[in-house]
Amino acid sequence: MELITKPGLSNCEKKNRSLIVAENRHRRVDVEKLIEKTLLLSAAVFVLIIALITIFIFAKGLPLFSKIGLGDFLFSNQWNPTKGFFGIGTMFIGTLLVTMGAMLWSVPIGLSSAIFMAEIAPPRIGKTLGQLVNLLAGIPSVVYGFVGLIVIVPFIRESFGGNGMSLLAGAIILGIMILPTIINISRDSLLAVPNDYKSSSLALGATHFQTIRYVIVPAARSGIITSVVLGMGRAIGETMAVVMVTGNSAMIPTSILAPIRTMTSNIVLEMGYASGDHQTALFATGMVLFLLIVGLNLIINRLAKAGTDDGRG
Repeated sequence: MELITKPGLSNCEKKNRSLIVAENRHRRVDVEKLIEKTLLLSAAVFVLIIALITIFIFAKGLPLFSKIGLGDFLFSNQWNPTKGFFGIGTMFIGTLLVTMGAMLWSVPIGLSSAIFMAEIAPPRIGKTLGQLVNLLAGIPSVVYGFVGLIVIVPFIRESFGGNGMSLLAGAIILGIMILPTIINISRDSLLAVPNDYKSSSLALGATHFQTIRYVIVPAARSGIITSVVLGMGRAIGETMAVVMVTGNSAMIPTSILAPIRTMTSNIVLEMGYASGDHQTALFATGMVLFLLIVGLNLIINRLAKAGTDDGRG
């Protein structure tokens, strides 16, 4: 615009420069519209894929409920497809136990690590630790399972007895696998807390640790809870590592050293040769897992909304 109004330019030159500016403006508008339509198309394709997956799973799994009933499927402990018994009660309990076992120790460690990286460690060290955590998140699950099979299972067998493949081994492996999720999201939530909160607390005479406990952590509550729920969803849906270290026995465990079978493990182990009602039962198991994950996502959205409302209040 400065060139257009610069003295010494002829009317023709001014007109040409105005046309160039207008053309560039229209070109930017066209590019923005193209990007907007591309993003809209990507979102539509994503929603369509999710809808097709949902329809496929429900179409394959729902017929079983009309034969045996939802209650018998969820709460019966008899899983013997060759004889017509399709109760996933033991697998459902096994999934919950191994998930809760992993959360029991990984949440405190993950939250403590996030607080250390965000508030206590020097910025350079905190950034380096964050990069290492991201590296941990990129390791394939089969590698975790292999390490568990070679290291953790023999350690449990030699230290506590049994064959080592157990609920305890699954809880340890799953806890390690969900640590990056808990640490990264909690750390980002802590770093997102405005510095004014911390400065005001320190100005009122609070110590650094009091500020962390009573100001920063409560302010990042919604993000921390989100990290925990997402970690739980990751643990529920994990398959390969769990298959390798839990023993895959379809029975209710009597101790943490007893073998278990999760719902995801059951699908992976039997889908290759299942047919008829057996295959339908495995799809129905996938329905249960799908609904669990959807429920966790709804909880996340509700907690995030509650945290936003609290912040506005």
